[in-house]
Amino acid sequence: MINYFSIEENMKGKVAFMTGGTTGIGRACVRIFVEAGVNVVFVGRSVEKGRQLEETLNTLGKGKAVYMECDVTNYDRLKACIDETARQFGRLDTLLNCAGYFPAQKPVDAVSIEDYTKLLRTNLVPYFVTAKAALPYLRRVRGSIINIGSVLGTLGDEGAAAYCAAKGGIHTMTRSLAIDEARFGVRVNEVKPGHINTEMFEKTTSEQADPEGFIKYSDGLQWMERGGEPEEIAFTVLFLASDWASFITGEDIHVTGGFNIGEGPKPKNPFLSWAPMEVK
Repeated sequence: MINYFSIEENMKGKVAFMTGGTTGIGRACVRIFVEAGVNVVFVGRSVEKGRQLEETLNTLGKGKAVYMECDVTNYDRLKACIDETARQFGRLDTLLNCAGYFPAQKPVDAVSIEDYTKLLRTNLVPYFVTAKAALPYLRRVRGSIINIGSVLGTLGDEGAAAYCAAKGGIHTMTRSLAIDEARFGVRVNEVKPGHINTEMFEKTTSEQADPEGFIKYSDGLQWMERGGEPEEIAFTVLFLASDWASFITGEDIHVTGGFNIGEGPKPKNPFLSWAPMEVK
Protein backbone atom coordinates (compact mmCIF):
# COMPACT_ATOMS: atom_id res chain seq x y z
CA MET A 1 0.00 0.00 0.00
CA ILE A 2 1.37 3.39 -0.99
CA ASN A 3 1.93 5.84 1.86
CA TYR A 4 0.62 9.29 0.91
CA PHE A 5 1.74 11.02 4.10
CA SER A 6 4.25 13.87 4.07
CA ILE A 7 7.87 12.83 4.17
CA GLU A 8 8.13 13.95 7.81
CA GLU A 9 5.11 11.83 8.80
CA ASN A 10 6.60 9.04 6.74
CA MET A 11 9.96 9.09 8.51
CA LYS A 12 9.09 10.15 12.07
CA GLY A 13 10.23 7.63 14.66
CA LYS A 14 12.34 5.60 12.26
CA VAL A 15 15.98 4.82 13.00
CA ALA A 16 19.04 5.52 10.84
CA PHE A 17 22.71 4.68 11.20
CA MET A 18 25.18 6.92 9.37
CA THR A 19 28.93 6.90 8.82
CA GLY A 20 30.92 10.07 8.17
CA GLY A 21 28.36 12.04 10.15
CA THR A 22 30.56 14.74 11.66
CA THR A 23 31.47 16.67 8.50
CA GLY A 24 30.27 17.63 5.05
CA ILE A 25 27.55 15.60 3.36
CA GLY A 26 27.27 13.20 6.29
CA ARG A 27 26.69 15.98 8.79
CA ALA A 28 24.01 17.52 6.56
CA CYS A 29 22.28 14.13 6.34
CA VAL A 30 22.30 13.74 10.12
CA ARG A 31 20.69 17.16 10.54
CA ILE A 32 18.07 16.76 7.80
CA PHE A 33 17.04 13.32 9.09
CA VAL A 34 16.78 14.48 12.71
CA GLU A 35 14.71 17.49 11.62
CA ALA A 36 12.37 15.03 9.86
CA GLY A 37 11.86 13.18 13.15
CA VAL A 38 14.27 10.31 12.54
CA ASN A 39 16.38 8.94 15.39
CA VAL A 40 19.93 9.02 14.04
CA VAL A 41 23.05 7.30 15.32
CA PHE A 42 26.09 8.70 13.55
CA VAL A 43 29.77 7.87 13.75
CA GLY A 44 32.96 9.74 12.97
CA ARG A 45 36.47 10.31 14.29
CA SER A 46 36.05 13.89 15.52
CA VAL A 47 34.67 13.59 19.05
CA GLU A 48 34.38 17.36 19.50
CA LYS A 49 32.38 17.84 16.30
CA GLY A 50 30.27 14.77 17.00
CA ARG A 51 29.32 15.80 20.54
CA GLN A 52 28.61 19.37 19.45
CA LEU A 53 26.30 18.24 16.64
CA GLU A 54 24.57 15.77 18.94
CA GLU A 55 23.92 18.47 21.55
CA THR A 56 22.67 21.00 18.99
CA LEU A 57 20.25 18.64 17.28
CA ASN A 58 18.82 17.30 20.52
CA THR A 59 17.58 20.79 21.42
CA LEU A 60 15.16 20.71 18.46
CA GLY A 61 12.69 18.33 20.11
CA LYS A 62 12.40 16.22 16.97
CA GLY A 63 14.36 13.05 16.24
CA LYS A 64 17.09 11.99 18.62
CA ALA A 65 20.77 12.32 17.64
CA VAL A 66 23.33 9.92 19.13
CA TYR A 67 27.04 10.26 18.37
CA MET A 68 29.40 7.29 18.67
CA GLU A 69 33.13 7.66 18.20
CA CYS A 70 34.36 5.30 15.49
CA ASP A 71 37.02 5.11 12.81
CA VAL A 72 35.39 3.20 9.95
CA THR A 73 38.59 1.20 9.40
CA ASN A 74 38.00 -0.35 12.84
CA TYR A 75 35.57 -2.91 11.47
CA ASP A 76 34.80 -4.61 14.79
CA ARG A 77 33.94 -1.26 16.36
CA LEU A 78 31.83 -0.33 13.33
CA LYS A 79 29.76 -3.51 13.64
CA ALA A 80 29.41 -2.99 17.40
CA CYS A 81 28.00 0.51 16.81
CA ILE A 82 25.33 -0.88 14.48
CA ASP A 83 24.38 -3.59 16.96
CA GLU A 84 24.17 -0.97 19.74
CA THR A 85 21.92 1.20 17.55
CA ALA A 86 19.46 -1.65 17.09
CA ARG A 87 19.64 -2.48 20.80
CA GLN A 88 18.96 1.10 21.90
CA PHE A 89 16.09 1.79 19.55
CA GLY A 90 14.74 -1.71 18.92
CA ARG A 91 15.00 -1.42 15.14
CA LEU A 92 17.06 -0.10 12.23
CA ASP A 93 15.37 1.32 9.13
CA THR A 94 18.13 3.06 7.18
CA LEU A 95 21.86 2.63 6.69
CA LEU A 96 23.76 5.52 5.13
CA ASN A 97 27.38 4.98 4.11
CA CYS A 98 29.11 8.33 3.71
CA ALA A 99 32.60 8.15 5.23
CA GLY A 100 35.58 8.57 2.93
CA TYR A 101 38.26 10.93 1.71
CA PHE A 102 39.65 12.30 -1.55
CA PRO A 103 43.46 11.97 -1.69
CA ALA A 104 45.90 14.24 -3.46
CA GLN A 105 45.61 13.75 -7.20
CA LYS A 106 48.61 12.11 -8.84
CA PRO A 107 49.31 9.54 -11.54
CA VAL A 108 49.14 5.87 -10.68
CA ASP A 109 52.90 5.40 -10.91
CA ALA A 110 53.25 7.88 -8.02
CA VAL A 111 50.72 6.04 -5.82
CA SER A 112 52.15 3.45 -3.43
CA ILE A 113 50.51 0.09 -2.86
CA GLU A 114 50.13 1.09 0.80
CA ASP A 115 48.28 4.30 -0.12
CA TYR A 116 46.05 2.46 -2.58
CA THR A 117 45.18 -0.19 0.00
CA LYS A 118 44.54 2.42 2.69
CA LEU A 119 42.09 4.23 0.44
CA LEU A 120 40.13 1.04 -0.29
CA ARG A 121 40.09 0.16 3.43
CA THR A 122 38.52 3.56 4.16
CA ASN A 123 36.38 4.33 1.11
CA LEU A 124 35.09 0.90 0.06
CA VAL A 125 35.49 -1.91 2.59
CA PRO A 126 33.43 -0.17 5.32
CA TYR A 127 30.43 -0.10 2.96
CA PHE A 128 30.58 -3.89 2.85
CA VAL A 129 31.13 -4.17 6.61
CA THR A 130 28.14 -1.98 7.52
CA ALA A 131 25.83 -3.68 5.03
CA LYS A 132 26.77 -7.10 6.39
CA ALA A 133 26.15 -5.93 9.97
CA ALA A 134 22.94 -3.99 9.29
CA LEU A 135 21.07 -6.31 6.93
CA PRO A 136 19.69 -8.67 9.60
CA TYR A 137 17.96 -5.65 11.17
CA LEU A 138 16.96 -3.99 7.88
CA ARG A 139 15.29 -7.17 6.63
CA ARG A 140 12.93 -7.18 9.60
CA VAL A 141 11.45 -3.81 8.64
CA ARG A 142 12.01 -3.85 4.86
CA GLY A 143 14.46 -0.98 5.27
CA SER A 144 16.99 0.56 2.92
CA ILE A 145 20.66 1.22 2.33
CA ILE A 146 21.90 4.43 0.72
CA ASN A 147 25.53 4.58 -0.37
CA ILE A 148 27.24 7.88 -1.12
CA GLY A 149 29.33 7.27 -4.21
CA SER A 150 30.61 9.83 -6.71
CA VAL A 151 30.04 10.87 -10.29
CA LEU A 152 33.72 9.98 -10.72
CA GLY A 153 32.88 6.33 -9.97
CA THR A 154 31.65 6.01 -13.55
CA LEU A 155 33.37 8.92 -15.32
CA GLY A 156 36.89 8.64 -13.89
CA ASP A 157 39.15 11.64 -13.32
CA GLU A 158 42.72 12.84 -13.69
CA GLY A 159 45.10 11.55 -11.06
CA ALA A 160 42.37 9.67 -9.20
CA ALA A 161 42.63 6.04 -10.28
CA ALA A 162 42.50 4.73 -6.70
CA TYR A 163 39.62 6.97 -5.65
CA CYS A 164 37.63 6.15 -8.78
CA ALA A 165 38.25 2.43 -8.27
CA ALA A 166 36.72 2.66 -4.79
CA LYS A 167 33.72 4.66 -6.01
CA GLY A 168 33.29 2.31 -8.97
CA GLY A 169 33.22 -0.55 -6.49
CA ILE A 170 30.46 1.18 -4.54
CA HIS A 171 28.48 1.55 -7.77
CA THR A 172 28.52 -2.14 -8.68
CA MET A 173 28.22 -3.34 -5.08
CA THR A 174 25.07 -1.23 -4.71
CA ARG A 175 23.46 -2.88 -7.72
CA SER A 176 24.46 -6.38 -6.68
CA LEU A 177 23.14 -5.86 -3.14
CA ALA A 178 19.88 -4.50 -4.55
CA ILE A 179 19.43 -7.73 -6.52
CA ASP A 180 20.23 -9.93 -3.51
CA GLU A 181 18.06 -8.03 -1.04
CA ALA A 182 14.98 -7.51 -3.21
CA ARG A 183 13.62 -10.85 -1.94
CA PHE A 184 13.69 -9.41 1.59
CA GLY A 185 12.15 -6.08 0.62
CA VAL A 186 15.34 -4.13 1.36
CA ARG A 187 16.08 -1.39 -1.14
CA VAL A 188 19.68 -0.43 -1.95
CA ASN A 189 20.52 2.77 -3.82
CA GLU A 190 23.46 5.08 -4.47
CA VAL A 191 23.68 8.87 -4.56
CA LYS A 192 26.40 10.21 -6.85
CA PRO A 193 27.36 13.78 -5.92
CA GLY A 194 29.35 16.03 -8.19
CA HIS A 195 31.37 18.99 -6.89
CA ILE A 196 29.94 19.82 -3.44
CA ASN A 197 30.97 22.72 -1.21
CA THR A 198 32.23 20.80 1.82
CA GLU A 199 35.09 21.30 4.27
CA MET A 200 37.13 18.90 2.13
CA PHE A 201 36.68 21.17 -0.90
CA GLU A 202 37.50 24.26 1.18
CA LYS A 203 40.73 22.62 2.34
CA THR A 204 41.72 21.71 -1.22
CA THR A 205 40.91 25.25 -2.35
CA SER A 206 43.06 26.79 0.39
CA GLU A 207 46.05 24.76 -0.80
CA GLN A 208 45.94 26.23 -4.33
CA ALA A 209 48.17 29.06 -5.50
CA ASP A 210 45.06 30.62 -7.10
CA PRO A 211 42.06 29.73 -4.87
CA GLU A 212 39.59 31.91 -6.81
CA GLY A 213 40.67 30.38 -10.10
CA PHE A 214 40.30 26.90 -8.65
CA ILE A 215 36.75 27.63 -7.48
CA LYS A 216 35.86 29.04 -10.90
CA TYR A 217 37.31 25.94 -12.59
CA SER A 218 35.46 23.59 -10.22
CA ASP A 219 32.15 25.41 -10.59
CA GLY A 220 32.52 25.31 -14.36
CA LEU A 221 32.52 21.52 -14.38
CA GLN A 222 28.72 21.64 -13.88
CA TRP A 223 26.31 22.91 -16.51
CA MET A 224 24.63 24.84 -13.67
CA GLU A 225 28.01 26.56 -13.12
CA ARG A 226 28.12 26.19 -9.36
CA GLY A 227 29.00 23.68 -6.71
CA GLY A 228 26.25 21.90 -4.82
CA GLU A 229 25.51 22.27 -1.13
CA PRO A 230 25.63 19.30 1.28
CA GLU A 231 21.93 19.77 2.07
CA GLU A 232 21.08 19.18 -1.59
CA ILE A 233 22.56 15.70 -1.23
CA ALA A 234 20.86 15.19 2.15
CA PHE A 235 17.38 15.88 0.76
CA THR A 236 17.94 13.25 -1.92
CA VAL A 237 19.10 10.74 0.69
CA LEU A 238 16.01 11.44 2.83
CA PHE A 239 13.77 10.86 -0.19
CA LEU A 240 15.44 7.53 -0.98
CA ALA A 241 15.08 6.40 2.64
CA SER A 242 11.35 7.16 2.67
CA ASP A 243 8.37 5.27 1.29
CA TRP A 244 8.17 7.98 -1.35
CA ALA A 245 10.94 5.97 -3.04
CA SER A 246 9.36 2.57 -2.31
CA PHE A 247 9.75 1.36 -5.91
CA ILE A 248 13.33 2.56 -6.40
CA THR A 249 16.20 0.12 -5.90
CA GLY A 250 19.55 -0.55 -7.53
CA GLU A 251 19.69 3.02 -8.85
CA ASP A 252 22.46 5.60 -8.91
CA ILE A 253 20.96 9.06 -8.49
CA HIS A 254 23.20 11.80 -9.85
CA VAL A 255 23.09 15.07 -7.90
CA THR A 256 25.68 16.90 -9.94
CA GLY A 257 24.29 20.10 -11.43
CA GLY A 258 24.76 18.46 -14.82
CA PHE A 259 28.39 17.36 -14.39
CA ASN A 260 27.66 14.01 -16.04
CA ILE A 261 25.49 15.03 -19.01
CA GLY A 262 25.86 16.49 -22.47
CA GLU A 263 28.92 17.41 -24.46
CA GLY A 264 31.36 20.13 -23.65
CA PRO A 265 35.04 20.96 -23.52
CA LYS A 266 37.24 18.58 -21.58
CA PRO A 267 40.22 20.69 -20.59
CA LYS A 268 43.05 19.14 -18.65
CA ASN A 269 42.99 20.31 -15.05
CA PRO A 270 45.29 23.38 -14.98
CA PHE A 271 45.76 22.90 -11.24
CA LEU A 272 47.48 19.54 -11.73
CA SER A 273 50.85 18.91 -13.33
CA TRP A 274 53.39 16.10 -13.23
CA ALA A 275 56.18 14.74 -15.34
CA PRO A 276 56.36 11.14 -16.55
CA MET A 277 58.12 8.83 -14.09
CA GLU A 278 61.46 7.51 -15.23
CA VAL A 279 61.92 3.79 -15.66
CA LYS A 280 64.88 2.65 -13.58
